[in-house]
Amino acid sequence: MPQQILLGKIAIEVVLKDIKNVHLSINPPYGRVKIAAPKGTKLDRLRVFAVSKLAWIKKQQTKLREQQRETPREFLERESHYVWGKRYLLKIITEDIPPSVELRHNKVILSVRPNFEEVKRKEVVEQWYRDQLRKVAPRIIAKWEPILRVRVKKLYIQRMRTKWGSCTSSARSIRLNTDLARKPKQCLEYIIVHEMLHLVEPSHNARFVALIDRYLPRWSLLRQQLNSLPVRHENWRY
Repeated sequence: MPQQILLGKIAIEVVLKDIKNVHLSINPPYGRVKIAAPKGTKLDRLRVFAVSKLAWIKKQQTKLREQQRETPREFLERESHYVWGKRYLLKIITEDIPPSVELRHNKVILSVRPNFEEVKRKEVVEQWYRDQLRKVAPRIIAKWEPILRVRVKKLYIQRMRTKWGSCTSSARSIRLNTDLARKPKQCLEYIIVHEMLHLVEPSHNARFVALIDRYLPRWSLLRQQLNSLPVRHENWRY
């Protein structure tokens, strides 16, 4: 069961589970703080750890609260949608054929059956974004596997609310946030390289930083670009 640490007005959720290292995360949209730690870790030890990270926690919370957010998408005519960092206007065509999405010039053409509700339009577009990511990501992975001398056995594409990607080193798999198909491709490459390097070094320690500095010297600029772009509007639940 989750426990809690209070540092002034900051409440930090603590979850003890079967892991090896302590992980600190600041979650959108308002900067909820969570610490995941190995089973048996004392709260006093985690409090000291949290105090040492307090300045960083406050900085990350401020960034999240100030980050620009997209307005809710209703999947209506001439609505703005982004594909690989470029803005397109939505054009809806109603036809009695299987639904589809394609890019034409500066437009996203959404073909749907008559009386398709907003939720169904959204499902079609979301699946299309997943398909775009599934086409592009494997090529980037194949490019970097011989460079990093690692092999990704499984790639997962899914909606993720708090992360751009993740890696399960034991299964040699990586997960990518569907929303990366909305961002510039160089940002996708940064996330993929970041997660692939976790197959070499699972934690964000000095060795990991040295590795990403070596293989992707522009990583901090790419991270800054990715995190400065507007993020999707969500109805967040806790």
